[in-house]
Amino acid sequence: PQHDGCLAACYPTSAMKADAVLLLSFGGPEAPYDVMPFLRRVVAGRGVPDERLREVEKHYQAFGGKSPINDANRALQRALKAELDRRGRSLPVYWGNRFWHPLLDDTAARMSADGVSNAIVFATSAFGSYSGCRAYQQDLDGAPGPTWHKLMPFCEHPGFLEAVTAQASQARGELGDEARL
Repeated sequence: PQHDGCLAACYPTSAMKADAVLLLSFGGPEAPYDVMPFLRRVVAGRGVPDERLREVEKHYQAFGGKSPINDANRALQRALKAELDRRGRSLPVYWGNRFWHPLLDDTAARMSADGVSNAIVFATSAFGSYSGCRAYQQDLDGAPGPTWHKLMPFCEHPGFLEAVTAQASQARGELGDEARL
C-alpha cells in the first residue's frame, strides 16, 4: 500500500553493502531546562506563539521535564547492536535525532569521520506519513555523510502488528465491563 508518498522516498536496502546502521528518531528533552529549546526547535519557522509552547511545556514538566524517547532509543541501539553481533553481522549502530541531541547532522558527521560510506537507516516512526516518513527522508537528503538507505516504515510488519494486537487485547482485558465496547 501507498504510505503518503513514502514509497518513492524509501529505498530497497542491500544489507550486503551497508557498513553501519543509523537509528533515526524524533528526539526529546532530557531535563526540564531542555523542554523550551526542544519545543522551539520542533516548531522553528512555523510561527507558533510562545504562549502555546508554554502550554505544551507544562505537559513535559508534569512528567519531570524528560521525554522517555531518548532512553528508549538508547535501549534499542544496544539491543540492535547485540542482535547484529549475535547473527554474525557486526555493524556499528549510530543514533541521530531530528530535533534533539544527538542531532542527525552531528551523527552523520561522526559517521563520515568513522569512514562509514553506506548506512541502513531505521526511522523509529512506525507509520508512513509526512511526519513519520517523508520528513525523515528530507532530513537525510540534507544531511552530509554516507549514502543513506532508508528502510520502509514498519507499521505493516507482522511482528509490529502482533505486538500492537497483544497490547490492545491486554488493555481491553484490564478495562471494566462498562468501559468495553
